[in-house]
Amino acid sequence: MISRKMPLLFLLLCFSGGFSQSLTLKEAIDKGVENYGTIKAKQKYAQASQETVKQSQRDYWPNLTLAAQQDYGTVNGQNGPLYGFGGLGVASSGLPLPEQNWNAAFGALYLVNMNWDFYSFGRIRQRIAVSKADADRFEKDLEQEKFQHKIKIAGAYLNLLAGQRLEISQQKNLDRAIVFQRLAAARVKNGLLPGVDSTLASAEVSRARIALNQIKDQIKDQNNKLTTLMGIDIVDIKIDTTLVIKSPNKIIGSDTSIDNANPILQYYKSRMDYGQQQLKLFRKEYYPTFSLFGVYQTRASGFNSDYAVDQHSFTHNYWDGVDPTRQNYLFGVGVSWNLTSIARAAKKVSAQKFVSEALQEEYIVMEQQFKAQSDAANVKMQLAMESDKEAPRQVKAAAQAYLQKMTLYKNGLTNLVDVTQTLYTLNRAETDRDIVHVNVWQSLLLKAAATGDLDLFINEL
Repeated sequence: MISRKMPLLFLLLCFSGGFSQSLTLKEAIDKGVENYGTIKAKQKYAQASQETVKQSQRDYWPNLTLAAQQDYGTVNGQNGPLYGFGGLGVASSGLPLPEQNWNAAFGALYLVNMNWDFYSFGRIRQRIAVSKADADRFEKDLEQEKFQHKIKIAGAYLNLLAGQRLEISQQKNLDRAIVFQRLAAARVKNGLLPGVDSTLASAEVSRARIALNQIKDQIKDQNNKLTTLMGIDIVDIKIDTTLVIKSPNKIIGSDTSIDNANPILQYYKSRMDYGQQQLKLFRKEYYPTFSLFGVYQTRASGFNSDYAVDQHSFTHNYWDGVDPTRQNYLFGVGVSWNLTSIARAAKKVSAQKFVSEALQEEYIVMEQQFKAQSDAANVKMQLAMESDKEAPRQVKAAAQAYLQKMTLYKNGLTNLVDVTQTLYTLNRAETDRDIVHVNVWQSLLLKAAATGDLDLFINEL
C-alpha cells in the first residue's frame, strides 16, 4: 500500500503556490474521494457496522459466569416469608434460635454458572441477519456517497473549466476594446472623429474590464468549491484544457433505462432490505425461548456442623471460614414465554410494515426521478452537440464582421455604433462557444449520474 505520507508530500510540492501542472479530472476525482471528510466518516460507519455483525454473532454464545465472595457476619435465622425486593435481601442462613446472638464467622461462596438460550425460534439468527443488512446499508451508503461526490467534483471541475475559458474570451474582448480605444483616440486627436467617439470607446474598455472582473470573481468561487470537494487547502487550480479540444465519442441515444447497479438506488434498496429484516425479527418476538442452565458451587463457613446444638461451635479464623467444604451442582432446561410480549410485538410489526412501505415508496420516487433525468440528459446532449457544431461558425462569422467594421472605421466609412455592435457580437459568440462545448460534457455527466454508470463519462476523458 502507498504510505499515507505520500499524498501529503505530493500536496505540499504541488499546492504550495497553486498547481505546477494542469489538474486532470481523474486526478481531481481521485483526490476528492481520498480526502473528503464525509466519505472518511462513512467509511468509519461501515467499519463499525461490520464489528456489530461480529458482536451479534457472538450473542449466540452461552453466558458463562465465574463468581466468588468472602463474607463475615452472623447467621441468625427466622421463620417467615421474605422477598428480596430490589436485590436488597441478605442471604444469611442459620437456625431460628429463640433469641438474637452476635456470633459471627467468615464464610465464602464460589460458583460457576452457565446459561444458554439455545433455541428461540430463530430470533438470534434473525438478529444476525438484521445486523448484516444494517452493515450492507452502511456499505451502500458509502458507495452512493462516493458516487455522488464524484459527480459533484466532475460538475465543479467543468464549471471551473468553463469559467477559465470565459476569462480568456473576456481578456481577448478587453484587448480588442483597448485597441479600439487607442484607434478612436488617435483619430479624435487628429480631428478625424468627434470627441464623443473617444469617450464611448473608453466606456467600452471599462465595460470589458468589469465583465472580466465578474468572470474572475466567479472563477474564484468555482475554484474554492472544487478545492473544498477535493478536501485540500485553498489553492488556485489550473484546469487541464484537454476537454476544450476534445468531444465525447459516444453519442447518447434515447434510452432512459436505469442501471440496476446505480449506487444511489442500491442504497435505497438496502434500506428496504434492512426494513424487511427488522420486520422478520419483530415477528419472532411472538415465540418463547428455551434455555439450558447449569451451576456448580462450593461453599465455606466458619460455623461448624454442630452449631445447631452448640452455639459456641464456630471459629473466627479467616482461613477456616473461607476454605470450601461443601459442593453442589445442578443443571436443567427451561422455557420462558412472556405472553404479554405478543401484544407488544404485534404493534411493532404493524409499525414496521408502514416503515417498509414508506421505504418502498421512496425507492419508486428516486427511480422515477432518475428516469426523468436520463430523458432530459438525452435531449440536452443532442442539443448541445448540435450547438457545439454551430458555435465555431458563429465565432468565424462574428470575427469577420468585426474585422470588416474595424477596417471601415479606420477609413472613416462607418460609425462607432456599428463597430461596437460587432464587438458585442464577437464577444457573445466566443462566450457561447466556451459554454456550449462544456455543456456537451455536462450533458454526458448528467446522463452518467442518472444511469448510475460514471464510466459512461470517465471513459470519454
